[in-house]
Amino acid sequence: MPYEHVMKLALERGLLMPSCEIYPDATAGFWDYGPHGNTMKNRYVDLWRRELVRRDGMVEIDGAQIMSRKVFLASGHLESFVDPIVNCEKCGAVHRADRLLQEATGVLVPERLDVEQIERMLVERDVRCPNCKGKLGKVRRFNLMFRVGIGASDEDSYLRPETCQSIFVDFSRLFKVMRLKLPIGIAQYGKSFRNEIAPRQGLIRLREFYQCEIEVFFNPAKANDFPKYEEIKNERLNLVIDGVSRQEVRCEEALQERYLPSRFIAYYLALVQQFYEHAGIDSKKMRFRTLGGQEKAFYADAAYDFEVETSLGWIELVASNYRTSYDLAAHAKVSGQDLTVMDGDQKVIPHVFELSMGVDRSLYCLLEHAYLEEPERRILRLKPYLAPVAMGVLPLVAKDGLPEVARTIHSQLKKWYDAFYDEGGSIGRRYRRLDEIGCPACVTVDYQTLQDRTVTLRDRDTMKQIRIEQDQVPLYLERMARGEAVFT
Repeated sequence: MPYEHVMKLALERGLLMPSCEIYPDATAGFWDYGPHGNTMKNRYVDLWRRELVRRDGMVEIDGAQIMSRKVFLASGHLESFVDPIVNCEKCGAVHRADRLLQEATGVLVPERLDVEQIERMLVERDVRCPNCKGKLGKVRRFNLMFRVGIGASDEDSYLRPETCQSIFVDFSRLFKVMRLKLPIGIAQYGKSFRNEIAPRQGLIRLREFYQCEIEVFFNPAKANDFPKYEEIKNERLNLVIDGVSRQEVRCEEALQERYLPSRFIAYYLALVQQFYEHAGIDSKKMRFRTLGGQEKAFYADAAYDFEVETSLGWIELVASNYRTSYDLAAHAKVSGQDLTVMDGDQKVIPHVFELSMGVDRSLYCLLEHAYLEEPERRILRLKPYLAPVAMGVLPLVAKDGLPEVARTIHSQLKKWYDAFYDEGGSIGRRYRRLDEIGCPACVTVDYQTLQDRTVTLRDRDTMKQIRIEQDQVPLYLERMARGEAVFT
């Protein structure tokens, strides 16, 4: 199964590792990024900044990870950020009640289904503990936030369960000091924390995870007065509306058929799809699924989950939520501050459209979509600008002056690129190791190099080789980093 193969490769090649893995009883739901995984993650975030943040003229902040209790009182997380859980009366095991129900029925359980309904359905279907077949107790609500006591007085605070709240509480100052105008996107990359009942499947469901979050503030009266829409009006989106797939619908058609409510929302959904296409996901394996009433988060008026098909099924990578004025209005009420702004001569409390991207699960999907097994090797066909190693520099053999030339080339490259030098083992084995971490190309210094200063450039995917001037290596590497074809 691809999931097991991808995770095995990630562990063997320094992409990922379970946190505290030398301890057999280490808590689940926490993963560390190894050197190659960390580089790939940073490259992914750089791509996000290039394709979304800078392209759209957004501003980016870096907010605190611990926030006041009042923030989450206002946001609704203290009351509504909960999962239904149930204990086995026989063995005491704790389970996600909605997940047990979903496994018993094969039907997705809506996020906002109340605990009484879930409990009744569990009883009607005689669902029992999967561990010991014992009887289940009462279903109750479990808040997913991590509480943090601050200082000697143990002040009640929380690790943020999402990165967006710091954007909302900082909005008023940012709007003034940065001289912002509506519409404006405010972005943030960083960690969030959720006390998941049953973290599972590697990077898919974690207790500590990375998000790339964008909150776009706008005047709802101008949602269709949006010139940027012209850039994407012919973009084709894969939509699932009311459970029915309508593949490759042009944005213009989606608006005419009322699949989408405004040009504003169509534009940002198109940007998300274009981003993942640039990252390397096949457009035929991605979709936007419209969420129904009980599926939506408690703060959302409309919601579109961007999902990618994998060996584990369809995985949500981006929650695209129309949050209306919910957040700013709630924070204004609890804080007593006026969070309205001027849009021209109109005073408004902005509405918000959110693009909340899960970084870790996005990286897993990119690894799976890039993974290929051939009879003699494993390959990660990552885009060159996402690969953790940009180029391998290899002497054919570790003697006769070849390593000295190869080290000179490597020294020139490593100042600007993640180049990797390797002289250990056969040249074929060294190629295979670099193929497995997605390195797009290798430069090999051989005996001909000593005669005419040319080197062999080898392509990862096709294994095709071309001969280039030694001094041209940086130029070819730059072209590959931009995604240009070099071996055709």
